Amino acid sequence: MKKLLVYLKDYKKESILGPLFKLLEASFELIVPLVVASMIDVGIAQGDKGYVGRMCLIMAALGLIGLVCSITAQYFAAKAAVGFATKLRHGVFEHIQKLSFSQLDREGTATLITRITSDINQVQSGVNLVLRLFLRSPFIVFGAMVMAFTVDVKAALIFVVVIPVLSVIVFGIMLVSIPLYKRVQSGLDRVLGTTRENLTGVRVIRAFGQEPAEISKFDGENDALKKIQTTAGRISALMNPLTYVVINAGLIALIYTGALQVDAGVLSKGEVVALINYMSQILVELVKLANLIITMTKAVACGNRIETVLVMPAGLKEYSSEEPEEADSVNIGSEEETGSVVFEHVGLRYYEGGEEALTDITFKARKGDTIGIIGGTGSGKSSLVNLIPRFYDVTSGRVRVDGRDVRSYDTVALRDKIGVVMQKAVLFQGTIRDNLKWGNEAATDEEIYEALRTAQAEEIVRQKKDGLDEMIEQEGRNLSGGQKQRLSIARALVRKPEILILDDSASALDYATDAALRKALKEMSGDTTVFIVSQRASSLMHADTIIVLDDGRAVGMGTHDELLKSCEVYQEIYYSQFEKKAGQGE
Repeated sequence: MKKLLVYLKDYKKESILGPLFKLLEASFELIVPLVVASMIDVGIAQGDKGYVGRMCLIMAALGLIGLVCSITAQYFAAKAAVGFATKLRHGVFEHIQKLSFSQLDREGTATLITRITSDINQVQSGVNLVLRLFLRSPFIVFGAMVMAFTVDVKAALIFVVVIPVLSVIVFGIMLVSIPLYKRVQSGLDRVLGTTRENLTGVRVIRAFGQEPAEISKFDGENDALKKIQTTAGRISALMNPLTYVVINAGLIALIYTGALQVDAGVLSKGEVVALINYMSQILVELVKLANLIITMTKAVACGNRIETVLVMPAGLKEYSSEEPEEADSVNIGSEEETGSVVFEHVGLRYYEGGEEALTDITFKARKGDTIGIIGGTGSGKSSLVNLIPRFYDVTSGRVRVDGRDVRSYDTVALRDKIGVVMQKAVLFQGTIRDNLKWGNEAATDEEIYEALRTAQAEEIVRQKKDGLDEMIEQEGRNLSGGQKQRLSIARALVRKPEILILDDSASALDYATDAALRKALKEMSGDTTVFIVSQRASSLMHADTIIVLDDGRAVGMGTHDELLKSCEVYQEIYYSQFEKKAGQGE
């Protein structure tokens, strides 16, 4: 939680003025019982109506000044809390962007969304209440005790007993509650994860008639969350009744002692009323403090969860342009290597101790080559191409781009060379032009249309009423799968990359469109190195080199004709898609 306080540094003034104005308000509040005592003992006892009137005006003035101080304190507290939450949210989001794919896979989308929304909202509420009440409530509690001693020492000893008992109750409940609220937030993560999964896969769930099973699963997780919330709520709910019992017992003792003191002539009636008022003030403030403690407990639990994300080291080490390249014992290659992609005995594990996703992959792609990658599901095709833009770091060997280890590049500089089209076509809410300019913000309409023609997506735009200004809904919901894939390819082509990676990004295209796309890519101006990952042998038949993967290993490498003669895995894939002719494969 301490690491989060750095985001309050720009709100030092508000963080100081807010509590100070609250203390000023509390000071005026502590004077009121003495004014009431004086009104009773002097004004009412002697029948002096003018004195009573003057005391009433003084009380009204104290109330008005206190109100102004309270509003001012609330303004500063709210400004600091909202500003803090805004900066924290930006900080967490920025840090998440620096995490590697492995870390994002491990943490999970649901928990990261919870931490950047619900958790930060809880912390914001905690900061707001702390600035308003954290000093005010203890100040009034102990201030009331001190003021009670100025009235009567014997009666004030009751305050000395009551306040420690109340402190034990409040802080005891807080210590029990903190772990429970951590479990509540974890349960919320699970519910959010299930909800997101169901909404994303709603079509699949309905297609297989799994609604009852998913509803049952959701109900189970929701019930578990309800149980832990109920437990935490019940323990927190003990705070108010227990504090009321102690305070009321103190009031009974105070009234009894005060009556004896009045009867003995030691105390006046007004002083007894003042003591009761001070005890009532303590009751009110401890109720506020109890609510503050509950909110703080939630805020601390949520803050610790947010902190676990912020302390997570960036998954990929960044290198500044000023750092010496020899830091990683990497040298710039020869002119022959410029524009090439080289894998040297590459191995990859997604998690420490896990099995290798790739094992001893070695090959070289020269500038302008088309490299096809094929294999069964889970064979490591996407893992291989994800190493080129350094979405993941190799665990052994190295990957070189332009003769230089990808780990020695600044990640932005490296990825500026590469255009990537993921397996899942992702488009963002906005116009077609906005989406395509992700590839190159300075792209002209002519360059955009050139990329659209190559990606076989020009007709999509031409058919739209507003052309490039046609609005795309979130995740491209108003487009078909094939349209989204073609626009995603066009977005990568707008960048005019040195290396183009198509990670099974034409799976939704029909064979004619797929063939036209491959032909257009081959005829592109410039010497772009193209990596095509596909399950279709027809998409890779004309590649310069085809890499056949099986369980993370390269079991075949060569042209289509070579592999058809020598690679059993490739033969199985090819003949599962094409009719085997007499004499082939023998």
